[in-house]
Amino acid sequence: MPPNTTASTGQKPGKSGRKKGRRARLIVLLLVLALVGGVGYGGYWSISTVRASFPQTKGSLTLPGLSGPVDVKRDDYGIPQIYASSDADLFMAQGYVQAQDRFYEMDVRRHMTSGRLSEMFGESQVDNDEFLRTLGWDRVAKEEYDKTLSASTKKYLQAYAQGVNAYLDGKDNKDISLEYAALGFTNDYKPEKWTPVDSLAWLKAMAWDLRGNMQDEIDRALMTSRLGPKQIQDLYPDYPYGRNKTIVQTGQYDDITKTFQQSGSTSSAGSSGTGTGTGTASGSGTSGLQGQLAGLQDVLDDLPTAVGVNGNGIGSNSWVVGGKYTITGKPLLANDPHLSAALPSVWYQMGLHCRAVSSKCQYDVSGYTFAGMPGVIIGHNQNIGWGMTNSGVDVTDLYLEKLSGDGYQLDGKTVPFTTREETIKVAGGSPKKIVVRETENGPLLSDRSSELVKVGKKATVDAAAPDRGDGYGISLRWTALDPGTSMDAVFAIDKAANWTEFRGAAALFDVPSQNLIYADTKDNIGYTLPGKIPTRAKGYDGSVPAPGWDSRSRWTGYIDEDELPYEYNPSRGYIVTANQAVVDKAKYPYTLTTDWGYGARSQRINDLIQSKIDGGGKISTDDMRQMQLDNSSEIAKLLVPKLLKIDISEKDVRDAADVRDAQELLEGWDYTQDADSAAAAYFNSVWRNILKLAFGNKLPKELRVKGQCLLVDPVNTTGPVDATEKVRECGDRDADQAQPDGGDRWFEVVRTLMDDEDSDWWTTPKSGNRKGADRNRDDLFRRAMVDARWELTAKLGKDIDTWSWGRLHRLFLKNQTLGTEGPGVLQYILNRGPWKLSGGEATVNASGWNAAGGYGVVWVPSMRMVVNLSDLDKSKWINLTGASGHAYNAHYTDQTDKWADGELLDWSFSDEAVVDSTSDTLVLRP
Repeated sequence: MPPNTTASTGQKPGKSGRKKGRRARLIVLLLVLALVGGVGYGGYWSISTVRASFPQTKGSLTLPGLSGPVDVKRDDYGIPQIYASSDADLFMAQGYVQAQDRFYEMDVRRHMTSGRLSEMFGESQVDNDEFLRTLGWDRVAKEEYDKTLSASTKKYLQAYAQGVNAYLDGKDNKDISLEYAALGFTNDYKPEKWTPVDSLAWLKAMAWDLRGNMQDEIDRALMTSRLGPKQIQDLYPDYPYGRNKTIVQTGQYDDITKTFQQSGSTSSAGSSGTGTGTGTASGSGTSGLQGQLAGLQDVLDDLPTAVGVNGNGIGSNSWVVGGKYTITGKPLLANDPHLSAALPSVWYQMGLHCRAVSSKCQYDVSGYTFAGMPGVIIGHNQNIGWGMTNSGVDVTDLYLEKLSGDGYQLDGKTVPFTTREETIKVAGGSPKKIVVRETENGPLLSDRSSELVKVGKKATVDAAAPDRGDGYGISLRWTALDPGTSMDAVFAIDKAANWTEFRGAAALFDVPSQNLIYADTKDNIGYTLPGKIPTRAKGYDGSVPAPGWDSRSRWTGYIDEDELPYEYNPSRGYIVTANQAVVDKAKYPYTLTTDWGYGARSQRINDLIQSKIDGGGKISTDDMRQMQLDNSSEIAKLLVPKLLKIDISEKDVRDAADVRDAQELLEGWDYTQDADSAAAAYFNSVWRNILKLAFGNKLPKELRVKGQCLLVDPVNTTGPVDATEKVRECGDRDADQAQPDGGDRWFEVVRTLMDDEDSDWWTTPKSGNRKGADRNRDDLFRRAMVDARWELTAKLGKDIDTWSWGRLHRLFLKNQTLGTEGPGVLQYILNRGPWKLSGGEATVNASGWNAAGGYGVVWVPSMRMVVNLSDLDKSKWINLTGASGHAYNAHYTDQTDKWADGELLDWSFSDEAVVDSTSDTLVLRP
């Protein structure tokens, strides 16, 4: 969904000022050309044009290829439930209905996954296409379709594509989507037919956004230019196993059987022959990577995202409680994946029902789907429910390659590249040809950046590395670049009837690796970690780039399915996954990753469940919903008692009385980040300034972002104010100031440094109008409190009684192509917002913001659901936006207000409940 799937608040989270993004160039070029065309928007955007693409939802339509009639029943929110008598008819109808509501979104996605954005949007997307062609997602998807997928999966993909194409048949662009009418101003683009590979490639895009620790690998290597090993360790503390519980808490690895055992194992987890070490091999060339990785970071920052935020900041919650602790006596299962805010939402709610489940028609499933892909990704069928969170296991490694002529060095010999030529077609321009080079480790990413090439010729490397020769490049090894079976897994999970079938189906889900939780109607609960997870040789743990010229740095294999951690009906009665460590490293021989989430959210969920249990209570569906909305800040619980002890006096603080007024907001605060809380607004500003002061000037320049002072008018708080038009004092902002993102890892960094009051991290020089330097922790905290007071004075006004967290922490939903920039009329038509949100970073109600860019919401619980395994019709769900991708359709954002308020909708499943909730019925006939 190019060019940007991060909801804009006028603040660019985490983006440096290194160069102008290709995302913006796409929109500016497209819409300036539209204006030059001289089309009068007022006359063109008639009601008939806007409504031309709305789907037919009543009556009947002919759908060639069906073997029998199919009913499409939609409720008051436009959510479809499809009823068919064969599998092929079911998935054909799914393709038709999703295309009715979301084809433009589907079309943009497939152009992204195939590296063909330039065909739609012109020259501005050529660089993105070059990088995406180098990764080759569609090539891998085609290989999957040809070689690894089952015959039944191929049949379903074909049926789905047939349904999409039946929708497109005979339609003009304006009849498909409003966006195509706008694109028609600049080119004669016409959507081509959908193919099964278009659906498969979307899984690769999903895997890319959920790929694990690549950014941490880059950042750690960049840090070596300025920081020593101890300082880097300070910024990447060990996972707090003693404080935050892992997902799997029972059982351990058995060295004798080479399997993960639930209980009864007497063997300790020793080292395995294919296990990973904890150090970094010598000769890795880390010191020579600075420039190459900085250039790669530029490339990654500018890539469009699919479902997340380019691998950074992504999190999710899911948990399941067994029947002995629920009011119903059967399990309750909750899930809310955290992804970038997008319009329309990345999820599409749908039910797929066989009128009679049999070998001819095997599915009775409902949940969240991806428009463009058959099946249900998260949800429940008649027997089981399941949820997903990103496991974060390390499935990518970067390699530094010694280039030599037409090849690269491996164990002292020159090996030729595998090459292919790609032609990029450009709307309104000439085609461009590129050559993609691959090593045995993977594609050479550095070929796509002139910066990487230049610096690669000059970079210094460790003494053990080979001579530079023609320069060094960077290649990528990634599990998703091998053909897999994840599409098989989707269909197998959708029809699984018990734990054994579910685990067998999950084992097919090779990329991206996800935490899968499970519950069934017979009161069983479980967790399993599927995925194709590499093993590495001793001395290589995937935490920093490895030397490609040394074969000892290669992956040694993959962890066997029977060795992966799982839990089934643990005695504690519940399972929580929220991106924390999967298993205690003392109980497991393999290094799954060095970069887990640090468990702030997961432990809060554990505590909420346990407190209910300890109080003798039973958990209800609404209790699960309330837990999803928990706004408690763990870092505030740690910091506020310290902040309240800081002396704010006139001797070292100007206007001390005003700062003390703000400090007093924290007295008696319960640490909940409600939208109407002034204390939450002030605390989060203090937290942001602590990060800036403690770490900003100490990080390498490659990790720095431009200092920002984006203002919100205290009278009219409808949007950011252009600082060039309205300048106010926001406190000191260095012109080239690093800023951590403020996420869960930084909570742990600050926590581990708290007791060392004289740590060098707490020291800062005198700056601006400050009276002195910061010499210790309390000095720095005092300065952060002062800076926060004046920052919020600039943003929200001097009167603290008018402050609220929601005025800072706002969600804007923007159409991710034509709604991000350009003429106001298109933005008005396509975009929605703002919404003032509660929650924040690392809270259960994780409405994420990025300290590097401001307080605006950049990622959200993209949906919420609670599955009731006692009575599936009493399950609840909500989507971020709505079923429709058509602006001004009644279902464009009809769920967003309720989502923002924390409400859930009824989720009908049984035939009777669906009939009762149906408002429109469309019959598709052969």
